[in-house]
Amino acid sequence: MAADLTTTDAMLRGLRGVCPACNSGRMFRAYLKVADQCPACGEDLTHQRADDFPAYIVIVIVGHIIVPLVLMAETRYAPPYWVHMLLWPALVVALTLLLLQPVKGAIVALQWAVGMHGFDEAKRQRLKAQTASAD
Repeated sequence: MAADLTTTDAMLRGLRGVCPACNSGRMFRAYLKVADQCPACGEDLTHQRADDFPAYIVIVIVGHIIVPLVLMAETRYAPPYWVHMLLWPALVVALTLLLLQPVKGAIVALQWAVGMHGFDEAKRQRLKAQTASAD
């Protein structure tokens, strides 16, 4: 199933919100709630421990997008302060909400791919299947 899957491939699957193992089942049962199991292949996803890391990553990404835009808008156009107060907070909220689930999916997929936390057993089984298919 996922014997020759690279870490990058798994993270791209997680970024799209699908199971890193089968690439078809939905990873999330709600906006940020990871499903206990993949509905397609039954892969156990309860071992994920993303915690606050997705939020930290999103803060860095959004900051690197917004700060240059604010500086560019201020130096080129010098809009009134009320325009800044309407535009930037709305853009920060929109970007944050758009990025949070894909980033969390990529982090859960990374944990799955490298065998972190309880995903170590699943990784051992994948490696065993990969060596068996190579023989």
